Amino acid sequence: MGIMNKLITQNKEEEKREVLRLIDVLHDENYLSRAEFLFLLKNISLDELEYLKDKADQVRNRVYGKRVFMRGLIEFSNYCKQGCNYCGIRAMNKGVDRYRLDKETILDCAKEGYRLGYRTFVLQSGEDPKFDDEVMCDIIRSIKSEFPDTAVTLSVGEKTREQYQKYYDAGADRYLLRHETANKEHYEKLHPESMSFDNRMECLKNLKDIGYQTGCGIMINSPGQSDETLADDLEFIASFKPHMVGIGPFLNHSETPFAGFDDGTINQTSVMVALVRLILPEVLLPATTALGTLDGRGREMVLKAGANVVMPNLSPTEQRAKYEIYENKICTGDEAAHCRGCIETRIHFTGYEVDMSIGHHKSMEV
Repeated sequence: MGIMNKLITQNKEEEKREVLRLIDVLHDENYLSRAEFLFLLKNISLDELEYLKDKADQVRNRVYGKRVFMRGLIEFSNYCKQGCNYCGIRAMNKGVDRYRLDKETILDCAKEGYRLGYRTFVLQSGEDPKFDDEVMCDIIRSIKSEFPDTAVTLSVGEKTREQYQKYYDAGADRYLLRHETANKEHYEKLHPESMSFDNRMECLKNLKDIGYQTGCGIMINSPGQSDETLADDLEFIASFKPHMVGIGPFLNHSETPFAGFDDGTINQTSVMVALVRLILPEVLLPATTALGTLDGRGREMVLKAGANVVMPNLSPTEQRAKYEIYENKICTGDEAAHCRGCIETRIHFTGYEVDMSIGHHKSMEV
């Protein structure tokens, strides 16, 4: 049936043995062929999922120990010029209460985050033309000047190589740009004609070439996704070797073309998170807020599948609910200190340790 359908409870013995063998091979060699990935995706059952998660957890513990890195998220604008079919802040959604944070407010968020112990700030927005290169570089320089012992991660969409270089020269350390899918046909289902699969892939290549710690990623159960497209994603991730991979469930939004489509599940997401951990033992893998929205213990469940990053929100509480890529997002009314305390308690309860350090990818550690 595959992970794109409900995972079956048990497999036939022959299929079970082969799935377990492939998990062991991936654990030992960090690679499978596309055909092997596809067989695993099509045949894994809930029984083998537990084995897969355990293997991924062992690898994460070997590389990073029980540490879970905390990043402070600042969602500074929900304006976006793009029209992605899954996204609640798409340009065509006239029902969005739009906002922009000014530089002083962004720095105030960082200041509060620094006081709370954060040493990485994630600046995220829609593709907002008002935040041009001059404005973005000024914000980046100001954060790095006031808080020199921190990392700045950007997640502001597709830019030219020249723009990415400017942000890097200003002090940005990391960049998150989900590829969404490594299958061109699927990409075109998720995005309007004005957006290009080839350009998205070129952006990722440019980011890595410039020297960013580069993150890609996917939504699980996005419309048009299949075990075949997921096998393409795994093959791409194994080849591209990103430093970070964001994997979360697709959650439908009522004001998008994908309203009413089925959401992704925790089990589907856990399969992909665990597989990516085995492919890239040193990768930084977030347990996304979308998982917590889907299930109250969703983030904790995916930590047990190999994830090792969480990103509590530092944005002003009066704006958080407006950054609505999907509906019913959790933690929109909590103060930053409460967000940090809540997730820290959850992490400890799950058996892991909070790490507030800068938390670079292993290959980038000094």
